[in-house]
Amino acid sequence: MTTPAKAAERTELGPLLKFALDLGPLILFFLANAYYKIFVATGVFMAATIVSLVVTYALTRRIAVMPLVTAGVVMIFGGLTLWLHDEVFIKLKPTIIYASFAAVLLGGLAIGRSFLALVLDSLFQLSEEGWRKLTLRWGIFFIAMAILNEIIWRSVSTDTWVAFKTFGFLPITIAFALAQAPLISRHAVSDKPGA
Repeated sequence: MTTPAKAAERTELGPLLKFALDLGPLILFFLANAYYKIFVATGVFMAATIVSLVVTYALTRRIAVMPLVTAGVVMIFGGLTLWLHDEVFIKLKPTIIYASFAAVLLGGLAIGRSFLALVLDSLFQLSEEGWRKLTLRWGIFFIAMAILNEIIWRSVSTDTWVAFKTFGFLPITIAFALAQAPLISRHAVSDKPGA
């Protein structure tokens, strides 16, 4: 149970710092690949991911589930990449992450739960139907992203894949998230009593 003193210790990250901590490891991955190629870049990515988590925890006293899961997959697949000296493993990492998120979200819907509501409930309040529709959309989106990653890494050079991973996936995700605004607006509910 969180005491008032513990709750007071927790702080929220500013949007720019949060963006830097989320995107920093990816930018370092891109730069390291440009100068030292994929195996050094993978090691840099793994180290930067851990540093990002540690800094986030030091500043907020908590780590969200998605970055933690992502870091776990980075460590496993990055470790396999370095240990076996096979870049396929790091290229599979986005596919595994996207497919895992899709499985959790769509699996939750299959049993009547919106796990997206558990993650995003602090940002906005939606009706049950709204959470169901938003969860379905994100589940399908993650499947599409997993397929897209598979197509790209299997059909282009490693350098091109790294560039797309860095500068392609994020804009696509932001555009998709912004496209959900009408659905969120339609299904928003007030959390104020009597409203």
